[in-house]
Amino acid sequence: MKQGTTILTLDNGYHLWTNTQGQGDIHLLCLHGGPGGTHEYWENFGEKLADLGVQVHMYDQLGSFYSDQPDYNDPEIAAKYLTTDYFLGEVEEVRQKLGLDNFYLIGQSWGGALTMLYALKYGQHLKGAIVSSMIDNIDEYVVHINKVREETLPVEAVAYMKRCENEGTWDDPQYQQYVDILNRNFVDRRQPPAISHLISTMATPVYNAFQGDNEFVVTGKLKDFDLRKQIQNITVPTLLTFGQHETMPLSSALRMSEQIPNARLETTPNGGHHHMMDNPDVYFEHLEKFIKDVEGGHYQP
Repeated sequence: MKQGTTILTLDNGYHLWTNTQGQGDIHLLCLHGGPGGTHEYWENFGEKLADLGVQVHMYDQLGSFYSDQPDYNDPEIAAKYLTTDYFLGEVEEVRQKLGLDNFYLIGQSWGGALTMLYALKYGQHLKGAIVSSMIDNIDEYVVHINKVREETLPVEAVAYMKRCENEGTWDDPQYQQYVDILNRNFVDRRQPPAISHLISTMATPVYNAFQGDNEFVVTGKLKDFDLRKQIQNITVPTLLTFGQHETMPLSSALRMSEQIPNARLETTPNGGHHHMMDNPDVYFEHLEKFIKDVEGGHYQP
């Protein structure tokens, strides 16, 4: 399979940036978070998994970074492409156009939601699923994220944030400073310079439509995400991997590991929502063990 960058033309006429790293017969397709994030935290996966013979395929979803940016100000375009069903279908189209089958699918955060949805609808194509820092519903996330905010910030800071949220003054400088404190504690604990940019690379129209202004409120379409009655139907070997200092509740992750028949739960010490960067040694130890166990035919949840 071709290494490096390939631009895929989708059936809808838009173009997606894709990139393949690594050599071997094992294939891993990576779904970034956000929604509206980028592929960047997958860039070293080919190198990290080289000893297993893994080809790592990553792409920027429609609207994100190097891929085409639709005009979401057009109501018809927004209605058609800013939906979970569109992005799930996009995963399957990318799989087909890259020629992948019997492969591993990994998703971070929002990408983890897509991974669960893909395993439910298209599980026959999967050898294994890796859900990184995502639970099966948003209700439990909202309860947890409010709890950690109240435990981390002074009472007056939480009250200030809630006042801004009620007023819709998301760009308030003090509010954003509090968001930065929470990000440093629960999202990017290491603050890695490797993915820093002079400008934001977040596709804000996509992020705002699904999530809202930041990770600590949910005002968009993801409010209704809930797979709690379906996840027992995910039958492929599944790795659930979370940081120990997460935006996601570990109690929900534990419940999921008991409900998904072939799920294994691993947590990464001193890791936040992006624990593949916060503590990569432990993260990749868990990921390599999962792939080795499945490939060797001796996987146990």
